Amino acid sequence: MLFKKKKEATETQQPKKALLYRENVKVGCKPESKEQAIRQVGQMLADSGYVGQSYVDAMVEREKSFSTYMGNGLALPHGVEAAKKEVKASGIAVLICKEGVGWGDGNEAQVIIGIAGVGDDHLEILSNIAEKMLDDTATEQLLSGDADLVYRILAG
Repeated sequence: MLFKKKKEATETQQPKKALLYRENVKVGCKPESKEQAIRQVGQMLADSGYVGQSYVDAMVEREKSFSTYMGNGLALPHGVEAAKKEVKASGIAVLICKEGVGWGDGNEAQVIIGIAGVGDDHLEILSNIAEKMLDDTATEQLLSGDADLVYRILAG
């Protein structure tokens, strides 16, 4: 009986989600504010089932206490530590705003990648994004490409 229950449990487990889905890449975005951009990537994460709805507010809270602007036009908004329980699966959502969004201190974010990470996954996600963004050619392609190209660069 014990073995049968274990088998049933594994059969009902959800398949692992991809880190990025094509529908979570938006180009040509023109959010009116940093908060609107954060809420937009957060809502994409929630709509895709990566996070619970309250994680979106936690992303806005994080930004109030610590800027997620990384430099070179890149911002990586994510939730506060207390919101980790709202993360259901690791994932990202991407906004490409060629004209830039004011991110404070005179910074303009053009590539905004919302992050949700289960456990310590967010560290690996941040590392992978940083590595890709070190390549100036990739950054230029993100800003000038369509959503399919952005998806291929970030998912590849």
